Amino acid sequence: MTVMVFRADRVLAVLRQKREAFATFDRGLSERREWYRQAMEKLCQWSSAKIAERVARLAFPGALPTQEWDLYSSWTVPFKQKWNSYEESYEWARPVIKNIPTFAVDGSQIYPSKDLSIPVALVQIGWYENYHCDQGLYQKDIQVDVLTPKDLEAGSSGEPKESIVNRRRFQMETEKVAEYIWQSRPGSQKLAFLDGVLVATFAETLDAKSQDFYVECLLQVLRASEQNRIPVVAYIDTTYSSDLVTLLRHCFDLPEAPYLHDAQLLSSWLEWGDRTPFFVCACSGVLNPQEGILNRYQEMQRRVGFVYLRTTNENFPARLEIPVWVYEAGLLDWLVDLVRCEVIIGRGYPYVLETADQVAVIRNEDRNLFLRLMQEWASREKLNLRLSRKTLSKLQRRRI
Repeated sequence: MTVMVFRADRVLAVLRQKREAFATFDRGLSERREWYRQAMEKLCQWSSAKIAERVARLAFPGALPTQEWDLYSSWTVPFKQKWNSYEESYEWARPVIKNIPTFAVDGSQIYPSKDLSIPVALVQIGWYENYHCDQGLYQKDIQVDVLTPKDLEAGSSGEPKESIVNRRRFQMETEKVAEYIWQSRPGSQKLAFLDGVLVATFAETLDAKSQDFYVECLLQVLRASEQNRIPVVAYIDTTYSSDLVTLLRHCFDLPEAPYLHDAQLLSSWLEWGDRTPFFVCACSGVLNPQEGILNRYQEMQRRVGFVYLRTTNENFPARLEIPVWVYEAGLLDWLVDLVRCEVIIGRGYPYVLETADQVAVIRNEDRNLFLRLMQEWASREKLNLRLSRKTLSKLQRRRI
């Protein structure tokens, strides 16, 4: 059997033929980007009251400014610290974050596979809490769940099994964050990180039941945070949100620009450590501007805000989604400083999130061990579970 190799020369030939299509797209995007850049300059001359009045007729104008907009009259809240080396930045971070616990949770999964004769999946979450004390104390652990054929709705020909597994992972992660917040002394100085979002825009293309599920998981976190006064921040390293793009479009009647996103427009405004003023999230729906996911957030519909923070000079700014109560309580600068500290310690990415990911990750050898455990357990329990011949062969060659 002849194995065909990748022919780069043929791909390049096709790209040359279609160059004009790419060039046309790039010109159109550049033109719209310039229109929005000019709008950003103009909006700096507007007060938050004028902006709010302009979009008052809209249920979801993308974003709503806070009093910080009037304070800075700019897209930039500057970070005044400057360093000449990583060591200098680390020396700044150490006393700022000292004795302030930070917590994060992450998850991974093994999806149902044809390697097993019955549908079964594994979800594992891992968490990490760093006390940032001189003794170097920390805690980390995992929690696992095995999804049975009943859990996976094996008799149904409807929802993909992967979606069911993803929901369970999300539920376990958010439940753990909410549990951490409720177990904390009310109002204590600590910060919980969520690797993801507080506004579940990713769920908008799903069915109504799934949307409600994801929103309810996040409402548990938001309610716990506000009621127990423990801050939480959702850190989105690579974001394609366009809440500010939508706000600019409504304020200046600009044409739609579906390929523009906030972080792209803000990049030239922010140097390392700089952030934007705090905005309240009022994102519109992806499919229907008046039927966005925030319609399902009940009393929390206007209780999530965001800033963009420059955490690396190489990439676009990161998005931080933060409960509005944190801003109202005067804790925003404190929270953002802690994020800066975590990014410094992690050399570009929050160390607490990076470590939680390492705790939670399921490696390939872990998957092989899971398959072997399932086979041995089923044999003892006299259950009719079989591994595929190919998988058996692999496990015999790679004894764990």
